[in-house]
Amino acid sequence: MVAYLDAAATTRVSPQVAEVVLHWMIEDFGNSGSRTHEYGARAKRAVARARESLAHHLSARPDELIFTSGATESNNLALLGLAPYGEKQNRRHIISSAIEHKAVLEPLEHLSSRGFEVDLIEPGPSGRVSVEAVLERLRPDTLMVSLMHVNNETGVIQPVAELAEQLRTTSTYLHVDAAQGFGKLPDDLRAPIDLVSFSGHKIGAPKGVGGLLIRRRGRDTVPLTPLMYGGGQERKLRPGTLPVPLIVGLAKAVEVFESERTKWLAEAAEFRNRLLKALEKTRFRLNGDQEHVVPHILNLSFEGVDAEALILQLKDYAALATGSACTSASYTPSHVLSAMGIPEADASNGLRLSWFPDQANELDIEDFGNVIANYQAGIRT
Repeated sequence: MVAYLDAAATTRVSPQVAEVVLHWMIEDFGNSGSRTHEYGARAKRAVARARESLAHHLSARPDELIFTSGATESNNLALLGLAPYGEKQNRRHIISSAIEHKAVLEPLEHLSSRGFEVDLIEPGPSGRVSVEAVLERLRPDTLMVSLMHVNNETGVIQPVAELAEQLRTTSTYLHVDAAQGFGKLPDDLRAPIDLVSFSGHKIGAPKGVGGLLIRRRGRDTVPLTPLMYGGGQERKLRPGTLPVPLIVGLAKAVEVFESERTKWLAEAAEFRNRLLKALEKTRFRLNGDQEHVVPHILNLSFEGVDAEALILQLKDYAALATGSACTSASYTPSHVLSAMGIPEADASNGLRLSWFPDQANELDIEDFGNVIANYQAGIRT
């Protein structure tokens, strides 16, 4: 059995979630926008319950949450949707980091081409952006700060909750890409963050559904402009027929994960400790601040080996990746590791191991470590 060690890319849908999704696909299959019959009414009520449950998870109001296809769409709506307000107010300065996911960096590149000044912070070897580094760059014309919650390659947790408290008294909005931390570290996301993007498929929900939390500041809401038009759904910010099965599945996934979260975190940490123990026979460096990291993501560079070749050596043991699934076709050094100032040889050979404990426990850890050690010693298995 090949163990699955690529959970940062996506996860298996929970059986409990799959059951709920199937029900709303083949039995209660109504359109939540249909107002003239019970099928539509039941779908509308299901969406409302899901919205209320997810908003409660984030300590927000139901009307502050809209559904999207996932974090990438939410990031685009948050970043590009706030741009017209910035242009109108002559506030075209944006602070972000060089280690963001491409779903943030590429919209920022687009804004740069429109005349926005994008200030990207390089965090150094820790991979953690300091609050002070952000605050010292604030200007009267700073429209927003966009900082991810948990880095998708290194697992390093960014200080978004602390930053939110600092920015709440300013006119600068804070956007957080919470794709990797959603569900796992909910307390951080309950801080007064203005915009929170998330996906469901990192915690056992189906692919293709997520959300954007648009948290009010008192009576004022974030002044977003829609990117698409064609209906009044989702506060007129995201038109289109709502995918009721996926939305209900997302809410169920959060419910299931929340009930198991404490145990899950402990088991993920226990697997991490056993894995690092087995790797003591190899030569590697850990990338990122290990004092501020989630328990289920490891980023390592193994001395003297090519990461892609090593993955082939390990294919009968584990499914893993060099980094983000969105850039896995590229063999260039990781932009995250490069931005951390890690030497090119190590940045080119960064290997990401990420897991859910129930799937990771299928791994024969001792054999896994032996294969790497033998490969480093020049023995081809």
